[in-house]
Parts: sequence; structure tokens; C-alpha cells
Amino acid sequence: MGFRVFLWRVADGIPLRVLEGHEHIVLSVAFSPDGQTIASGANDKTVRLWRAADGTPLYTLEGHTGPVLSVAFSPDGQTLASGATDGAVRLWQVVDGEPLRTLKKHTNWVTNIVFSPDGQVLASASDKTVRLWRVSDGALMYTLKGHTGPVQGVAFSPDGQTLVSGAMDTVWTWQVADGALLHTLSVPGARAIVTSMAFSPDGQILALGAWNSVQLWQVMGNPFLHAPDRRVDSAESVAFSPGGETLISEPENNTTRLRQVADKSFRLLCALETTGRINSMAFSPDGRLLALALGSGEIWLYQALIWQPFMLRHGNDV
Repeated sequence: MGFRVFLWRVADGIPLRVLEGHEHIVLSVAFSPDGQTIASGANDKTVRLWRAADGTPLYTLEGHTGPVLSVAFSPDGQTLASGATDGAVRLWQVVDGEPLRTLKKHTNWVTNIVFSPDGQVLASASDKTVRLWRVSDGALMYTLKGHTGPVQGVAFSPDGQTLVSGAMDTVWTWQVADGALLHTLSVPGARAIVTSMAFSPDGQILALGAWNSVQLWQVMGNPFLHAPDRRVDSAESVAFSPGGETLISEPENNTTRLRQVADKSFRLLCALETTGRINSMAFSPDGRLLALALGSGEIWLYQALIWQPFMLRHGNDV
């Protein structure tokens, strides 16, 4: 019995298609930059590529020996990277699903991977380090050391010149060109364990998701921009809409909150209650849809303009 994904039409809730194939919970999902392909990584140790237009399965990418925690498309959409609990980062050709190379240097779970904006560098987070890889040949460029706890969040600045990494209650900023440490930021809060981060599209704001709060840091000038009441927003994931107007956070209590950030008011736009833990969330490339992947085996989609929910469901065949 496999796990299924149901796609539903926003307007009337009629199912559009069913994506079948994964044999366990989907842990990560990503759209290609052109929005035509969907990649999913799951607990069944596989990565799958789907045609977004009609849900046709394209390829099943096999090779990882542990659950796939993260998937990411290169900016040109030609390469897919996947990171898993087996400590490996694998690169695949999107056009045919063929493996390109395997990057093996980490000694623990690869929790997060991200391409630089120009697609030339790939950053992978694991154990207490971040590694920077040259995409063209898979060469290890730098190993960024210094964190005293597991690194869970990494993000490139939009100009690609700096990388930020988060572990425990600190955020470190690195120079991509030579791997030099630039700054170390202490995140306020007794339980400020950083789990995710994201730059706004204009690069002016860095959002941090932590166990005790969501925090916005101004990249230039006064670094501390805003931190909401930690009793309200405790988030393990954060993401900006493609236009940068909205920030979404996934708190521990299974309520996703969307806030206005374009005017720096951080005003609450809406709160979306879910039925289980959120494993992955993302805006579509055009910013019109928001996808929430739940630990309950469901993916809920919301139309971004009016926030009316419809679902993609993962569930056992009956």
C-alpha cells in the first residue's frame, strides 16, 4: 500500500489528480524555478520527480540509504540536490533523473541543502558544520566549522556573497568566496534554538525560526528589527513569499501564521490551523499558492490571495 497525494482545484474542491508512489511520509517538497516540475523526498529513501501540469510521475531517484530530509532545485532548474540521513548529498539531472554525483563528507544527517543564487555553489548543513561544494565538479570548497551544536538552517544572501548558518542560539555569517567567518549573532531567548532561516528577496531582512520565537533581523543598520511575543510564534520553519510581502512561520502548536512584513509592521494576516506536524512548506514560484506538508500524511494548499484551503493528501491506499 503506497502513499498518495491528492491535488484539489481551489475553486470548487474537485480533485485534479492523485500522485502515487512514495511508500512513506513525504519530508520535503520543492517546485522547480519555472514551476513545471515538483520534487519530493520521503522517508522511503527515494526522491521523486513529477510533472506539475498533470501530476504525471517522471522519475524515481534511488540511491540514498536513509530518509530524504531536503530537496532543492538549482536556479536554472537543470539540477536537483537531495540530502538524507545517510550523510550524503546527491546531485541529479532533472531532465532524465540520472545521477550526476554523490558528495560524501558529512558524518551525520544532512538536514538542509541550498544552492547559491548563481547556482555555482551548494551548501549543506549537518553535524556541527556547513560544507560548501562546487556544483560543476562536486569538489569540496570549504568546511565551515565553529558551531557547538547541529546546524539545521542555512541560507544564501540574494547576492550570493554571504551565507548564514544557524545552530543552537547563534547565527554565523560567512563569506562565500573564501569561507571566512564574518559575524556571530547571539539569538535572544532562553530557548532560542535556531531551526530555520530565510532572507527576504531584497536581502534586507533575515528571518529566523526558533523554538521560542520568530525573529526578524535587519541586515544593515540596527540588526534587531522585530521579535514577536515568544508565546505567540514559536516556529521551526520560516519562508518569505516570492515578492517578500509575507512571512510564513510554522509554530510548534500546528498553527501556521502569515504576517505582513513589507511595511515592517509584522501584522498578523491570518492563522491556519493544521491537524499535524508540518514537515515542509513553500510558496509556489508565482506566489499564488502556499503548500503545507503535514506529519499526518496530508499536504494542504491555500490560495494565496484569499487563503481558502484545499488539500493534497498522503494516505494509505484502502
